[in-house]
Amino acid sequence: MTSHLQLSDITKTYGHFTALDNVSLSVDKGEFVTFLGPSGSGKTTTLMIIAGFEKASGGSVKVGGQSISQLAPHERNIGIVFQNYALFPHKTAVENVYFPLQMRGVGRAQGLRQAEDMLSLVGLKGFGHRHPKELSGGQQQRVALARALVFEPSLLLLDEPLGALDKNLREQMQIEIKRIQRSLGVTTIFVTHDQSEAMSMSDRIVVFEKGRIEQAAAPLDIYHRPQTSFVAAFIGESNLIPATITNAAARTAENPTLGGLDYSGTEVLSNGQKVTLLVRPEHIKLSRNPIEGRRNVRMTVETIVNYGDNALVIGRAGDLPMRVRVLGADVVIIKEGEECCVSWMRDSVFVITR
Repeated sequence: MTSHLQLSDITKTYGHFTALDNVSLSVDKGEFVTFLGPSGSGKTTTLMIIAGFEKASGGSVKVGGQSISQLAPHERNIGIVFQNYALFPHKTAVENVYFPLQMRGVGRAQGLRQAEDMLSLVGLKGFGHRHPKELSGGQQQRVALARALVFEPSLLLLDEPLGALDKNLREQMQIEIKRIQRSLGVTTIFVTHDQSEAMSMSDRIVVFEKGRIEQAAAPLDIYHRPQTSFVAAFIGESNLIPATITNAAARTAENPTLGGLDYSGTEVLSNGQKVTLLVRPEHIKLSRNPIEGRRNVRMTVETIVNYGDNALVIGRAGDLPMRVRVLGADVVIIKEGEECCVSWMRDSVFVITR
């Protein structure tokens, strides 16, 4: 793979407020990269700078090795899909898809054929004659996607395009967008605050916070090996345990409440170093009594949230909050207000140094 999109030291300021602080990122050709983060973290601002709708205060944007920082949005050959789709209500679906080809001087007969082909690719064969008001939300989203792809853009930008859809349709469209992206091989940047979307669709996730990139990695690396406490807390559910390294060679640490704890990993640490230990809720076993061969801790159950096939058990081990994810059938062994035992293996404990 070769680098296709290159962001170098992008900054964006509004008066005294810094929205982006030296954001640098390389995206390979054909890669599906998701910008993930809370509101105000800088993910959408970065997307708008790539698109040309926002001007960076500093830094550069390159596509295919060429700077596009000084180009107007319509000169960048970038396809964009927004959350509200922005379809022309007076145009049919096929005319909406043809529009960017028309703006590029493609003849009507040829352009409409290309538009129909693209509608077929997104699963809307036979829907070209309909107006947006005659289409469902999911169908409108597909038209917007077809319009963004029909002119073979060098880059596809998706700004929370699934936010207006219901849960089932959103999950269906996640699969469809990824299928279409793979079939065309178009380099794609997807912006969302939905962790499940990011985990299920992405080749790589870029986590933003306070105008900076906290971590950029494959979804499973982001989940299992977060580099910062923010990423660990933001992605999925976490048990974050403050600790002090007691024996770096033996990979042991100590928490004031839980006492000695073993951890896994290859990080080079120092005795006395302050760290955070991460244990995911699904790696913890809930039982009535201690289980041999595991690190066991007594926990008082405060709340049980039942999801049917699984349950989240929330409690405290001394003054330390704990979360345990169990199969729905297993939660019958414990009730709110009772004390139980929670345990885990050393390989389930990861160390975070910042």
